[in-house]
Amino acid sequence: MKKFFISLREQIVKRLQSFSFRTGVIVLSLCIPFYILSFAQMALPISAEAKGILWVVLFGLAKTFQYGGLSIIGVEGVKRLKSFFKKA
Repeated sequence: MKKFFISLREQIVKRLQSFSFRTGVIVLSLCIPFYILSFAQMALPISAEAKGILWVVLFGLAKTFQYGGLSIIGVEGVKRLKSFFKKA
């Protein structure tokens, strides 16, 4: 069973890495609105249970986009982004 999940993880990472750098940056930037929404929804006048469910869903989406984007751009992409922000 453990081998199955390791193989599945490797297949997912390989598939994500086949996307372009630009796609990775777009996916990575999508985590920002979901982080904002996950905390901004606390100001809504709804029940605590609904707030908890919304937080889990929105925060989970933010983390999914974050790790998905990082998997797409990879180590070299992270270096490119760091050098871009150092110049700016």
